[in-house]
Amino acid sequence: MIDWESIRYFLAVARTGTMSGAARSLKVDHATISRRLSALEAEINARLIERQPRACRLTPLGQRVFELAQEMEEGAHTIERFLDANRLPPCGKVTLSAPPILVANFLVKHLAIFRRANPGIQLSVCSDARQVSLSRREADVVLRLTRPEEPTSVARKLGRISFGLYASKEYPHLHDPSAWEFIAYDSGFVGVLQREWLMGVAGDRPVACEINDINGHLEAARAGAGVAGLPDFLAEADVKLQRVTHNGEPFSRDIWMAIHQDLRRSPQIRAVMDFLLGIFSETPALADHRF
Repeated sequence: MIDWESIRYFLAVARTGTMSGAARSLKVDHATISRRLSALEAEINARLIERQPRACRLTPLGQRVFELAQEMEEGAHTIERFLDANRLPPCGKVTLSAPPILVANFLVKHLAIFRRANPGIQLSVCSDARQVSLSRREADVVLRLTRPEEPTSVARKLGRISFGLYASKEYPHLHDPSAWEFIAYDSGFVGVLQREWLMGVAGDRPVACEINDINGHLEAARAGAGVAGLPDFLAEADVKLQRVTHNGEPFSRDIWMAIHQDLRRSPQIRAVMDFLLGIFSETPALADHRF
C-alpha cells in the first residue's frame, strides 16, 4: 500500500512546480520534500518528476498519477468533511482564512469571546492575502473581499469595508490637495481594486512611497509620509489621522464568507459562522447597511 503522506508531498510538488514551493505550502523543509518524493519513486520503481535546476516537471506517468492522486485527496477530504458534519458536541480544530487587514485589526480582538462560548473548538486563524481552497481543506471557513468562486462552496455576504483618504494631522500639505503625495502599492498589486482606486484618485500627483501591506500604509500616513487610502473602520479611530476629501467616487469592498457545501451542518463550522455573523453585524463600520 502506497503511503498517503508521500502522495500528499507529491501533490504539493506537482501543484507548485518546485521543491521550495511545495516546502512552503506544507510548512516543512526542502529536504523533507525531496526525501518523501524519492521514497515514493523508489516504492513504485518509476520516475514521477523530472528535477530541473529551477523547476520540477511531471513525467507522462507522473501526470497520470497526479490526476489519480487528486481524486484520492478529494475522497479523503470528503470523508473528513462527513465526519466533521456529524460530530457532536462542537469540538475540534477549525481553520479560518481571512485577509490580513481583518485578522490583525478586527478578528483577533474577538477571539476571547469565541473561546469562552466554544471551549471545545480550537480556532486557527490564518492571515492570507492569497486565495485558498476549501475543497483541499486549506481552510474550513474563508473570508474574502471578492466572492469565492469554487463550485463546491457556499458563500454569504457579511458586510463591507469602506475606504477613504487619510493623512497625518501634521502633514504639511494637509489642506493643499494639489501638493499631496500618495502612499501606494507596488506593481505586484496591479489589478487589485484598492490600488486601482487609489491611483485613479492620485492622477498625475506623485507617489511618495510604495508599501505592500495595509498596516504599513497606516503607519506611514501616521508618520506624515503622505496621503493613504485606508479602511474607514481602521483609520477613523486613529487620533493622529484626519480624513481628507477628494473629488473621486467613493470606494468599498464587500466581505464574503464561504465554506464547503459538505460542512453546512457541521456543528463546529456553524459555531464559527454564527460567531462571524454576530461580530460583523454588531460592528457598524463593517456592517453592510444596504441589505
